[in-house]
Amino acid sequence: MSNLIEPAKLTKKDFETDQDVRWCPGCGDYSILANVQRVMPELGIPRERIVWVSGIGCSSRFPYYMNTYGFHTIHGRAPAFAMGIKVANPELSVWIATGDGDGLSIGGNQLMHCLRRNLDVKILLFNNRIYGLTKGQYSPTSELGKVTKSTPFGSADQPIDPASFALGANATFVARSIDTEAAHLSDVLRRAARHSGAAFTEIYQNCNVFNDGAFDSFRERDVKAERQLRVEHGKPLVFGAQRDKGLRLDPKTLTLEVVRVGEGGVPESEVLVHDETNQTLAYMLARMPYPEYPVALGVLYAVERPTYDGVLRTQKAEALARSGAPDLARLLRGNAAWEI
Repeated sequence: MSNLIEPAKLTKKDFETDQDVRWCPGCGDYSILANVQRVMPELGIPRERIVWVSGIGCSSRFPYYMNTYGFHTIHGRAPAFAMGIKVANPELSVWIATGDGDGLSIGGNQLMHCLRRNLDVKILLFNNRIYGLTKGQYSPTSELGKVTKSTPFGSADQPIDPASFALGANATFVARSIDTEAAHLSDVLRRAARHSGAAFTEIYQNCNVFNDGAFDSFRERDVKAERQLRVEHGKPLVFGAQRDKGLRLDPKTLTLEVVRVGEGGVPESEVLVHDETNQTLAYMLARMPYPEYPVALGVLYAVERPTYDGVLRTQKAEALARSGAPDLARLLRGNAAWEI
């Protein structure tokens, strides 16, 4: 008879901490936290092998509320810490919680290199189009003309689209969801967790104190069917309460166009089918101007590519096989110590 003891199955409660959750009442971060805590037990990863890393901002309180290892680091530098953690401890599941300010302003350079290197980490970017922690200044994702405490006459900046930024940095996984869409967000989190490489997920998150209702025009129950496009690999790009609208490629302009599907419109066979391995299509979906087009949600792009940490492990193994175990004393006594 085996003496092995089966590990207890984890639940959402196992990922909750004894810390008081210090977000404003009604903040979208509560919903994101609850969804993450629900999905984590499904991954089958022991809590001691999970690390949450954050920078500065409302989203960056996340490590305090996850009963795993965690690092609350400095502004915009979570990717650098995550890289050190993952490279030194490749068996760990490393997650980054960041915001549109932390990740795309002071941390934009860090995030770009993390994505292009394809470090095997999961990145959740909470986008509320405002600086919430510092009390309501415009952020890199705030719309042109946005009136805030730091732009009383309206922002003169063109906003960054986070998904387009990630695609431009050659990320291997790019997705979008909404804080209040629990089922959809959970599905996207599961996909991100399974991805080998840098998995970037933008989450539209409502800041009900400093930018309330920023996404209501496409997330409210009575309008979302007409203004959201839920993309799924291998399925037609159709939307609408009656599933009577779709996207096709205009052969003259090579741009996407919204068409009526079915009676009085085009047959569904003319509608584009989502291919999440097509980077050009992913970029077009990410950049569709709203409200002329719906907001694309789901996994926009997902491909496999060698990971940065995986390549380093391979290089280390090859170096050891070729040269043997390192000997610092021999290196210091050698003739090449001072060669330049």
